[in-house]
Amino acid sequence: MTKWSPNSWRSKPISQVPAYPDKAVLQETEARLATFPPLVFAGEARKLKKQLAQVAAGEAFLLQGGDCAESFAEHGADNIRDFFRVFLQMSVVLTFAGAQPVVKVGRIAGQFAKPRSSDNETRDGVTLPSYRGDIINGIEFDAASRIPDPARQTMAYRQSAATLNLLRAFAQGGYASLENVHSWMLGFVSDSPQGERYAALASRITETMNFMSAIGISSETNYSLRETDFYTSHEALLLGYEEALTRVDSTSGDWYATSGHMIWIGDRTRQPDQAHIEYCRGIKNPLGLKCGPSISPDGLLELIDLLNPENEPGRLTLIARFGADKVGEHLPKLVQAVKKEGRNVVWSCDPMHGNTVTAAGYKTRPFDRILREVQGFFDIHRAEGTHPGGIHIEMTGKNVTECTGGARAVRDEDLQNRYHTHCDPRLNADQAIELAFLVSELLKTKTGGAEKKAANA
Repeated sequence: MTKWSPNSWRSKPISQVPAYPDKAVLQETEARLATFPPLVFAGEARKLKKQLAQVAAGEAFLLQGGDCAESFAEHGADNIRDFFRVFLQMSVVLTFAGAQPVVKVGRIAGQFAKPRSSDNETRDGVTLPSYRGDIINGIEFDAASRIPDPARQTMAYRQSAATLNLLRAFAQGGYASLENVHSWMLGFVSDSPQGERYAALASRITETMNFMSAIGISSETNYSLRETDFYTSHEALLLGYEEALTRVDSTSGDWYATSGHMIWIGDRTRQPDQAHIEYCRGIKNPLGLKCGPSISPDGLLELIDLLNPENEPGRLTLIARFGADKVGEHLPKLVQAVKKEGRNVVWSCDPMHGNTVTAAGYKTRPFDRILREVQGFFDIHRAEGTHPGGIHIEMTGKNVTECTGGARAVRDEDLQNRYHTHCDPRLNADQAIELAFLVSELLKTKTGGAEKKAANA
């Protein structure tokens, strides 16, 4: 194997790469980005890896979610706050049910680039380059917008920095305190079935907090009650940008991607001999690997050996994305192979990407299919004696109508009302919290089964 460096990926074949018309401007932009401060720090990435090691050991649960693709147009404090509020609500639901820590990782502050199935898009006889995310080109269907523009990388960096600044303030400045558990509720969710369930849970937590305060345990004396760890993640698709933000950690001498705490490799860019695997194998961040129907057990083991040769717990999260109709066919073989070879991994379920359909002219994801894939994921891991370690979802704090179904049902004819995504359909806040309650029931069943098994031992 060749010696790794932050730019060794450039000697490998690469897919999903935009065609920048002016390579000199691209190089100038990447050189300038390489002088910018890191967005995240090596110590934070190491802390996340330790928490993911707990997930791999079956002692915690991973909640990873956020926008399909962040946009420049929708960047704003209110949108970030509302996303964070829903994320905290989901986390509380899962923590309370599973009686385990929940590791919180957002698809945010860097999730700008998107892989595409085709390099071009045709409308009404006009063919233009495909939209690849705001870090690369514009979503507007005109020739000027669709030209890849290196200046967008600088805009993405600055938006990521501003987003991270606000997220750190929310996570560490008291907003995430369990004393605020009622105030996280979004207005449009409060009168829904999920709002009622959440309010009941929040009241139980408040009662517990009041009791703890009475015996001298409060957020003033215990920081874990008023602060939370929140991490960022994105798909490492635009490798020039990633290389520019790859830095040596002064304490360890190791290389880290400082664009986000965790980065993942998509199902379209996981070829073992190509550029994206080459780049990711050399950085020390926690990594994710999307696993779709086309991956074989032997192929997966090969990638695990490339990305985690030391079998380090918390280093690698396998994100299963098959679809409700295919998870039962494909996932068991992968789980069995990984378990047989003793590989330390986190298993996470992405129930979004394999369940996309078209209805009323819109891409959508039926909520019942999402639930069925999550249920299948848990059932398979129970059958194999492995830990269903997490979920990976596309969601927003906005009251969008992009995924059909849910307790407050979004119908096909409702999709046009508030369909705002720049790319793929997202769960709205109500659907996201409903999913959290479903997963919480699955975690209760798992925990109860484990306790029963221990009692009978």
